[in-house]
Amino acid sequence: MYMGRDKYENELLIKYGHPEDCWFHVDDLSSAHVYLRLLPHQTLDDIPPDCLIDCCSLVKANSILGCKKAEVYIVYTRWQNLKKTSDMVDGQVGYHRPQNVRRAKVEKNNAIVRQIEKSRTEISNPDLAMEQERRLQRIQQERKAQYKASAKAKEQEKAARQLEKEERSYDRIMRDDLMISNVQLSQRVVATEDATAAEEFEDDFM
Repeated sequence: MYMGRDKYENELLIKYGHPEDCWFHVDDLSSAHVYLRLLPHQTLDDIPPDCLIDCCSLVKANSILGCKKAEVYIVYTRWQNLKKTSDMVDGQVGYHRPQNVRRAKVEKNNAIVRQIEKSRTEISNPDLAMEQERRLQRIQQERKAQYKASAKAKEQEKAARQLEKEERSYDRIMRDDLMISNVQLSQRVVATEDATAAEEFEDDFM
């Protein structure tokens, strides 16, 4: 999880989020922005119920008005769905697709918040831009590795097909230096004075 300390850090999290991030905020109230970083293949439906409660409880606890209420609604969506325009103040966002925003009701739960706070790590001036750049570089390296592996597999498949074609071909045995014409064969039969020479020759050949 990632959480901004103030509206300026919230703004940085909005700007330098990752596509795998899920954004949480108290609905209709000011609050901290909390991000849950999912795995690349995961969706909102893959968030475990306990983890969802943790994120919602943390957002509620870090809302000036929300923390005083017995229960509030939390909105959450993918980072890519966040919309930022030039007329918005720091920390303010909209949505590209409002229908992709989900709501969850959460009650006050100090025990959960205290447990989360025990694992909290403060990072001064985090370089979120560099972290985003490293992610892009890692993805590019993975794509290059996949491309090389795919190209190598295609080359191996092509070589295997060529070998199979050569093994099925008669070119290896239909050589001029191994062939005997009918005239040569009859001369051999006469020379050996053996009527079965042609048959034996054919048997040897096969």
